Amino acid sequence: MENAVRWSIRVAKETDTALRSYLARQGGKRGDLAKFVDEAVRWRVLDMTVRAIRERNKEIPEGEIQDEIDREIEATRGKRRAGHKH
Repeated sequence: MENAVRWSIRVAKETDTALRSYLARQGGKRGDLAKFVDEAVRWRVLDMTVRAIRERNKEIPEGEIQDEIDREIEATRGKRRAGHKH
């Protein structure tokens, strides 16, 4: 991991045992615990972000959101076809 920082965290003994046992069954090696935690945190942040966006947009009809997504995708594709990046 480039630019890694060290965390000191506490978790329940049961959580530690379950995770270490899981990693061992998967043939875990050095660094797998940190990789697992990093991935889990990234997924959780993504999940929380998606939930917040859904909550913020709950009053907007789904079709309207999809139409806007489609327009933005087409605009981006058009720019790329024209030779522009971003």
